[in-house]
Amino acid sequence: MGRIRFQFNKMIKRSLIIIGFSLLYNGAIFAQRKAGQKPNIVFILADDLGYGDVGVYGQKQILTPNIDKLANEGTRFTDFYAGAPVCSPSRGSILTGLNTGHATIRGNATEQGGLAGKKGKNVVYRANLTKDDYTIGNLMQDAGYNTSLVGKWHVDGYDSLATPLQRGFDKFSGWLINIPSTYASTYWPDHRYVNGKLLTVEANTNARKSYYETNICTDEALAYLETQKDNKKPFFLMLNFNNPHSPLDVPDQAIYKNKNWPEDMKTYAAMVYYLDQSVGKIKDYLIKSGLSENTIVFFASDNGPRSEPTSQLKAVSEFFDSNGKLKGYKRDMYDGGIRIPFIAWAPFIKNAPKTSDVPGYFPDIMPTFGEIAGKTAGFRTDGTSIYPVIKGGKVKTDRFLYWEFFELGFEQGVRYGRWKGVKRHHKLELYDIKTDIGETNDVAAAHPDIVKKIEDYLLTARTDSPYWTVK
Repeated sequence: MGRIRFQFNKMIKRSLIIIGFSLLYNGAIFAQRKAGQKPNIVFILADDLGYGDVGVYGQKQILTPNIDKLANEGTRFTDFYAGAPVCSPSRGSILTGLNTGHATIRGNATEQGGLAGKKGKNVVYRANLTKDDYTIGNLMQDAGYNTSLVGKWHVDGYDSLATPLQRGFDKFSGWLINIPSTYASTYWPDHRYVNGKLLTVEANTNARKSYYETNICTDEALAYLETQKDNKKPFFLMLNFNNPHSPLDVPDQAIYKNKNWPEDMKTYAAMVYYLDQSVGKIKDYLIKSGLSENTIVFFASDNGPRSEPTSQLKAVSEFFDSNGKLKGYKRDMYDGGIRIPFIAWAPFIKNAPKTSDVPGYFPDIMPTFGEIAGKTAGFRTDGTSIYPVIKGGKVKTDRFLYWEFFELGFEQGVRYGRWKGVKRHHKLELYDIKTDIGETNDVAAAHPDIVKKIEDYLLTARTDSPYWTVK
């Protein structure tokens, strides 16, 4: 085990030293994008980052200069949605291109069936991505890409053979649900799952707090990018951070330590700060190495801000208006639970729009990546490519976006053009999102034609699941 500890730390340090010496030399190599060359893709995913937690989406107290710059130089989507109001199904939706009416994973824990495992002291049953689930990793591999995932996976359930390495990714470094010692209940992991081996993070052994998980992810991502700069094949990197998911924990409170705020507020703001700094480091490397000339970076969050009524998180979310003008939080079918910051940055696209109000959601990621990679067939999806939007074109905007959720009883959500439908307790609420972003005025009675259209759609929007049932 001592040798493994040494290898993990040596691997990161060596990679960072090489990066430092090679940036200036290699920047010139990639100055020109080759005609017909497939773009590389970097997809950065935050965890429980609210729509209103980012400066360009309205945040006033927490500074996010790097994410803001990514948006100001790229395209900021104002009406983009996660795949679900909680983590596992949302990530499953990204990975498979299916909404929660068709996906294997429709909740964090199953209602029935699934594999049993421990979450803390509790026994929990979970579903996992199966061998039949065709992922964006599989798609990109089939399109000739090198693939890597760094950080949080969270779709393995308790199946030890449902890791990224078995679901379309050549490389994986992060943590898994089915390995308790790496379960991210801490930002100071003493173990790391690296390409099939469980390695010790020496800096965090014996309850030490020396290597912050966010920094680990960033260092690993930079090390991977360094291996790809001279590679003839394009690459796809999925970088999944934990920040700012609970527990509230940071190495220090950074630029907020002297703020006249409660401690929890300063800590949360610093968690967003560390996330933003990491985004900046990735972007800076892409520019200095020249890789930015042929790389598209996407930035998103997996769902709305966390807000349990009995925890300090509700106070934090309210203090910072983490959901902005939106109604609801994580686990809500209202927009506060599912509408997210979503940014696309592609320096080689010269006519990209600054903003887009085209409605989109995580099932669109699969066909978007497929179009970027030149593979538009051979997979099933509930989404449509938004790549034309990023290039300054148009896509259909009057399609249905669909969600379902089970933790609070069976609920359904629909976005249809300017309309948002939320069906709870067998009653459909209807909101005009264009004039009522906060979903405060239920206009179902005034628009029976729209209600009927949505109700008719809901009759065919889903298939039954063996793990979640409609009661």
